[in-house]
Amino acid sequence: MKIQYPFFQQVQVLFLGIHFLVLFPPLYSTAQTATSGLKDYYRDYFPIGVSVGPRSLEGDQAALISAQFNSLTAENVMKMGPIHPEEDTYLWENADKIAQFASENGLLLRGHTLCWHSQTPDWLFKDAEGQEVKKEMLLKRLEDHITAVVSRYKGKVYAWDVVNEAIADGEADFYRASPWYTIIGEAFIAKAFEFAHRIDPDALLFYNDYNTINPVKRDKIYEMVKRLQAEGVPIHGIGIQGHWNIHSLTEENLRAALAKYASLGLKIQVTELDLSIYKSESGRRSKGADESDVFTPELEKLQAEKYKMIFEVFRDFKDVITSVTFWNVSDRHSWLDNFPVRGRKNYPLLFDKDLKPKKAYWEVVKF
Repeated sequence: MKIQYPFFQQVQVLFLGIHFLVLFPPLYSTAQTATSGLKDYYRDYFPIGVSVGPRSLEGDQAALISAQFNSLTAENVMKMGPIHPEEDTYLWENADKIAQFASENGLLLRGHTLCWHSQTPDWLFKDAEGQEVKKEMLLKRLEDHITAVVSRYKGKVYAWDVVNEAIADGEADFYRASPWYTIIGEAFIAKAFEFAHRIDPDALLFYNDYNTINPVKRDKIYEMVKRLQAEGVPIHGIGIQGHWNIHSLTEENLRAALAKYASLGLKIQVTELDLSIYKSESGRRSKGADESDVFTPELEKLQAEKYKMIFEVFRDFKDVITSVTFWNVSDRHSWLDNFPVRGRKNYPLLFDKDLKPKKAYWEVVKF
């Protein structure tokens, strides 16, 4: 039986409901469900991407990727070591899976990375006698590698991180003293771009690095790219990795870096975004996790505020930022787990371990 309340009682109930909502407004929390994806909120700004491995493309993570993102980057399997472990051996299977998932789901695909000092097999730098290879041979091997990889994904990968992390961090040195630089000199950078452009003239080619908003490194990257432009090297953009932490990141440094890079007239892509809840602590690598390594409500709040600031700045630079990519899908798995502190969990992303949106998520989409 349906009970009919007198009119004045109905009004009283309505008033109490409104009063409750005023006193206790809905909170942006993990209890909410995202009815639109990041890609939808940022449709008028830039694609929103995520780095993945083959296992990320299965089950609930695959569903989240399809709902939230419209761009993919291979986290590891397109790097030199995993894809080209021996001179005559290419392992395409895992990279092919990511390319296929992107194609089947209508996602953009970024290639990462063609030339890097890390995750690079030793054979590249040694001759048949085990001695350091000569400059000409190393350039030939670089050309052969880029030719094989770019050719395979031509028409599938729209943008490549061609050279990764070639600039030194400190003030003393300009270039990182990697085997590429030691054997070839700075020319390896231009050559890598030229090789990639020759194979796929339609692909966008990026120089990619971390600490890109640090003023010292920022200025060196700017000078290097400016030289490459003056030499006619086919470079189309700068990749800002965005491995920051909630304690030291400042809006001033972020805006200054974006403005300086934008003055070069190139595209900017944020290629590897995450926001560690811990301070920079290289000295803690040898120590284990301790009781201070906890994702407290205070850290969660600060992370949400920093993510809000980051995307406010990104939106202000929408004319030059052409993509923003998160580095990993959720806090379930992050490359920052156990790094640099063994046994320590990090919580750097917008989705928690259960793939639910965190407070930071709502601050990113609430504009």
